[in-house]
Amino acid sequence: MKVSSDYEAVIGLEIHAQMKTQSKMFCGCPTTFGAQPNTQTCPVCIGMPGVLPVINRLALEFTIRTGLALHCHISPLSRFARKNYFYPDLPKGYQVSQYELPICEGGYVMLNVDGVQRRINLTRIHMEEDAGKNIHEGAGSFSYVDLNRAGVPLMEIVSDPDIRSPKEAAAYVRKLRTVLRYLDVCDGNMEEGSLRCDANVSIRPRGTEALGVKAEIKNINSFKFIEKAIEYEIARQTRAINEGGRVIQETRLWNTTAGITESMRSKEEAHDYRYFPEPDLVPLITDEAWIDEIRKQIPELPDEKMQRFIDEYKLPPYDADLLTTERQTARWFEETVNLGANPKDVSNWMMGELMRLLNEKAISIEQSPVTPKHLHGLIILVSDGTLNLKIAKTVFEDMFNTGKTAEALVKEKGLVQISDIGELEKAVEAVIAENPNETARYKGGETKLTGFFVGEVMKKTKGKANPKAVNEILRRLLG
Repeated sequence: MKVSSDYEAVIGLEIHAQMKTQSKMFCGCPTTFGAQPNTQTCPVCIGMPGVLPVINRLALEFTIRTGLALHCHISPLSRFARKNYFYPDLPKGYQVSQYELPICEGGYVMLNVDGVQRRINLTRIHMEEDAGKNIHEGAGSFSYVDLNRAGVPLMEIVSDPDIRSPKEAAAYVRKLRTVLRYLDVCDGNMEEGSLRCDANVSIRPRGTEALGVKAEIKNINSFKFIEKAIEYEIARQTRAINEGGRVIQETRLWNTTAGITESMRSKEEAHDYRYFPEPDLVPLITDEAWIDEIRKQIPELPDEKMQRFIDEYKLPPYDADLLTTERQTARWFEETVNLGANPKDVSNWMMGELMRLLNEKAISIEQSPVTPKHLHGLIILVSDGTLNLKIAKTVFEDMFNTGKTAEALVKEKGLVQISDIGELEKAVEAVIAENPNETARYKGGETKLTGFFVGEVMKKTKGKANPKAVNEILRRLLG
């Protein structure tokens, strides 16, 4: 849908990140994904009378770690509140969250979108417990409730309404996911619901400052759908206003099949939830010494690592950005370089053959049969002339499929590059003799036929000829 240039989009995102703790927010039940329904519950997380919650210290540490990484102010005093609403998957009839005193305030995320630097400010990061899950599929005329997820620790990361386009919104969520995975506080698996996005979208006449009426799109679970859902919503609101209608404040759902947002319910205000302090949990006093200790444990983050890769390894920004998106990928790159391989050669192999094969097999780089040591060995064989690049790519795929080293495969298959000038001259002379028409055309000025002759020599030598030497012999013999 085409969006009128008379209007500007105003977008704020709420990201719910499930923390990588082994137990729930206020009880000892496990958080393992995919367990049989209602097997990971206890009286605390299903809201039985008379039970008392106990806060998960690691969840608090993870939230502080995230706040520090995102430049937030860590509040010395914070507290939990009850957010009251009724829904079948909320066993207590309220959700324990934070309201007027969150653990983290302010902060920002830096984006680079199409070469333009953008700062997206944060309002807050707070802790809360997740609700259960309603299951409608395959239940006939019934809906079932699985409470395994009830009480799982969440961070809610709330941005200011600083985002101006669907593309910026997707880039913001990607960046946050990368940071959370670097910090090892959330696995970022959107398919399993570990990272969920709610988008608050409104439009206003371009050049004005007042905010328009917003619609909230709930639980978008992929980068692609974040972009598409916001794009559709902007167009829907624009069309409504242009046709003399109005935008109402409501909660909407993204219909992935139809590619549209659909009305779910009128949007609640904070007072509709009747927030009040959680009486069963004392306020949190966060010790400054503990905050400093957590700060020291924060690893090198993606922006810093990317700049270091550019400065230290002389990589182009595109390479550095791609290699630092995942912490494990960056580590794999540095391990290979530390063995003595040229950084740009390592980058080319990783961004080309390695990423292609990992994607085809749908495995992570940690599961790669090709190790940094394997790649280093292959790069040496290319640089010392043992293999040409074409054969090296075949060897790399064989390494990936078998787990063998390049040296073992070269020896096993007899793949050593032919660099002997006398042997190559015989092959070139034979190709010239076998192709008189092409030879005449080349000598008549069609020098683009060089590629044809090189290809024929490669066929004759089964791909083993040194391409550089073949080119030099062809120039000498053909004039």
